[in-house]
Amino acid sequence: MRLRLRLFWKILFGFWFTFICIVEGVWVVFTLYNIPRFRTEIRSYAHNLSETRLASAETALRLGGEDGLRALLASWPEEERVRLTFAPVGADEGENWLGPNVSVLASMKVPGKVPGKVPGNVPGYIARIVKEEGKPERRIISRKVPLADGTIVRIIYDRTDMLPRPPKHGPLHIPVEMVVFGVVGGLLFSALLAWHLSRPIWRLRKGFTQLAGGNLDVRLKGLMGRRRDEIADLARDFDSMAERLQILVESREQMLYDVSHELRSPLARQHIAIGLARQNPRRTEALLDRIERESSRMDELVGELLTLSRVEAEESVLEEYFDLQGLARVVVDNTRFEAEKDGVSIQMHHVPEDELAEISTVRGDAELVRRALENVLRNAVRHSPPGSSVVVSVKVDAAMNSCAITVEDSGPGVPEESLKRIFEPFVRLRTAEGGKPAVKVNKKGTSQGAGLGLAIASRAIAAHKGKIYAANRSEGGGLSITMVLPLEGG
Repeated sequence: MRLRLRLFWKILFGFWFTFICIVEGVWVVFTLYNIPRFRTEIRSYAHNLSETRLASAETALRLGGEDGLRALLASWPEEERVRLTFAPVGADEGENWLGPNVSVLASMKVPGKVPGKVPGNVPGYIARIVKEEGKPERRIISRKVPLADGTIVRIIYDRTDMLPRPPKHGPLHIPVEMVVFGVVGGLLFSALLAWHLSRPIWRLRKGFTQLAGGNLDVRLKGLMGRRRDEIADLARDFDSMAERLQILVESREQMLYDVSHELRSPLARQHIAIGLARQNPRRTEALLDRIERESSRMDELVGELLTLSRVEAEESVLEEYFDLQGLARVVVDNTRFEAEKDGVSIQMHHVPEDELAEISTVRGDAELVRRALENVLRNAVRHSPPGSSVVVSVKVDAAMNSCAITVEDSGPGVPEESLKRIFEPFVRLRTAEGGKPAVKVNKKGTSQGAGLGLAIASRAIAAHKGKIYAANRSEGGGLSITMVLPLEGG
């Protein structure tokens, strides 16, 4: 929970601060960039508006006199009406017509815009910045207008405060709305984003906690909803890991159960034999033979378990070089002696030695490969009826740089759905009722052995980066097991 909150608050405050900086920064940059142009446009607008107002008043004054000018003023808005004043110009008017307490700070002539000339017209407008004691400075524009009766009227237009001032709402003149949007909107956005990112991570952490606590059924992909991002991919990888761990743990538990089951039967028979020997000492010799056979069976089982554990742990150092065809020939010759007492013959078809001598070299652990071939071959002999034969074929694929060894028996075969299961530990084959093949797991079948031979073969071939697979023979029945190993240089 502490990790989730720490990540949540980091994302929240990080994106919140970034959002506020972006919003306010955009406003500041936009304002600073546009202030000079904005002020220029406002000045131009104020100048044109004041000239237009003054020109309109001058035209109305010339055409209609003072009455015409008053009529024009009556049509203007109140805030514009108070800006315009007019008065006749006296004969003794000088520069003090603004008043005794008014000083001129700046003055300039502005060209007139109204067409037409009247006798005695003073060309252009006079724009001034004036200051009266006790009052703020004013910006005015004036012009003397001669009328038809010979009088001159001065009209004055006050354009003070025509330039709007930007509102001051805070630092750098940022409006309140922008501040609220940056703070509240950024907080909302950052909170949703932080929750969106931290929630699946919290679920992942919870899933790891449950997995570490022994709950191997936990899966996270369904909790990700419609997410299609990297976090969803991480959840899918977590599910794959959890599923693999579940399979491994369950297989180990199943193997422990199977080993216990396999060891209990010979131990029970040994106890029975010991008890019978104590009751009838004359049968001691025969019972000792029985105890010896059961001990050998347990020793064989333990040896196969150690071999399987060694292969799965990949403890073997695959650095030897050996002739695969020669190794197969030795295994076949050794197994023939065991198969003859069961009435089963073994035939071997292989490439002539002079053609295969240079391309049958394999790099790996010769003992593991020998054990794999021996287990597959003994399994074939065990399931073949008396009078039948087991065929061993060695083929080289030069294009794939590999060698395949196929062992075909004459037994009942295996159901198609169980072909992959025969390579699992403690899976034995037996013939079901009606002569149909079936898979028998964890129980004593008609075949002998602990059910580890094909499992060891599968792990050994896989450790050499090879492949092993089984298939039912289409002609004559029986099972065919093929082992493919890469040749040196492949």
